[in-house]
Amino acid sequence: MSLSPELLLHGYSIGIFPMAEHREDPEIFWVDPKRRGIFPLDRFHMSRSLARRLRKAEYRIAIDTDFAGVVDGCADRAETWINAEIRAHYLSLFTSGHAHSMEVWDGQTLVGGVYGVTLGSAFFGESMFSRRTDTSKIALAYLVDRLRQGNFTLFDTQFVTDHLASLGAEEISRAAYHRKLRDALLRQADFTGPATPTPQELIQRNTQTS
Repeated sequence: MSLSPELLLHGYSIGIFPMAEHREDPEIFWVDPKRRGIFPLDRFHMSRSLARRLRKAEYRIAIDTDFAGVVDGCADRAETWINAEIRAHYLSLFTSGHAHSMEVWDGQTLVGGVYGVTLGSAFFGESMFSRRTDTSKIALAYLVDRLRQGNFTLFDTQFVTDHLASLGAEEISRAAYHRKLRDALLRQADFTGPATPTPQELIQRNTQTS
């Protein structure tokens, strides 16, 4: 199949997303799961251990400063669905303002992050990675807060892993997902506008919503 940034956005708008079998496979296929993973934005579960790590303020949080680095971090594993063509198209979506990254930095070293695509008030989470203990969880905590503050209404995680479920993600039916998607596409949200909270502010907000 021939993919393009425009076709990629259209796929998201109708509830499907692309994957490759592995890094070296040139073939790309569309996925439309019967059970869809979402992250209810008001139910992020911040564990005591994650709150303790956040209080240490060991890392710097940023958005969109090294989108390609986040994508490459997500692909840097034994098995990945991110082939060269998919990588190139997500970089194009980033250039056009339709894709964003939440990044965790230790000095000048990128140690964790998550990236995804935005349409309307929907954020389609694609992948995340961690090079230090809990840095993907930290990225996710800051991402959920940013989506909440930016008036997003849908955080699509595609599938639910045990890791995501422990943080509050859940499965819904395909039909329920499409209803949420249609509503989200009619609304506007802002990914870059919200300020990044301090660790204490982030912990307090999650205490208030949990």
